[in-house]
Amino acid sequence: MDMIKIVAVPMHKEGRKFVAIFAAITVALAFLWQPLFWLGFGATVWCYYFFRDPVRVIPQQEGLVLSPADGIISLIEDVVPAEDLGLGDTPVTRVSVFMNVFNCHVNRAPIAGTVRKIAYHKGQFLNASVDKASELNERNSVMIETSDGARIGVVQIAGLVARRIVCFVKEGDSVQIGHRFGLIRFGSRLDVYLPQGVSPLVAVGQTAVGGETILADLAAPGTVRPGIAE
Repeated sequence: MDMIKIVAVPMHKEGRKFVAIFAAITVALAFLWQPLFWLGFGATVWCYYFFRDPVRVIPQQEGLVLSPADGIISLIEDVVPAEDLGLGDTPVTRVSVFMNVFNCHVNRAPIAGTVRKIAYHKGQFLNASVDKASELNERNSVMIETSDGARIGVVQIAGLVARRIVCFVKEGDSVQIGHRFGLIRFGSRLDVYLPQGVSPLVAVGQTAVGGETILADLAAPGTVRPGIAE
């Protein structure tokens, strides 16, 4: 039973048409040349797993800020938030999670609250791991305000391969921590802007799991958890 759960990971509905297209092309390739069928089959399986939507165990402690995506913590730096987030012009800590094409790309709310702002910007498709991607790439900015008045910014950034950002929420919606709020197709990055004075509990190079990895704790804002790669 456990092996079945590992192999048969649920797929998000956003991926159904893409898997169907890949499968149709695979069948067509089989008629042209048998070895091409196996190449198409492998690509179809990859597409299925790209859109996988596994169950996550979401921490329920009050004040936690969770990773919105699977991937690697690629950047942690103090920056002035983008104006469209509505977070003011004082520098805050930004934590970036880079997703490659093999990561799960379903995005989860980093904290519970009300969606106060959503702003979409067209842009370039630079490698999402570089710093300038947060300013130049296609992106969708979401600002969530908690019941205590804390404001968190989370930005979906398209990458070198990504060509579509999907957001499932709208302004005024209530979201629960760890619940699905969007998806980015084929390689990208998520930036999380922490409230002023809140320090991250992750380190650059650390692997993050969306909806499970704790990025920060609003109840202990000054705590820092450094890391060393070995």
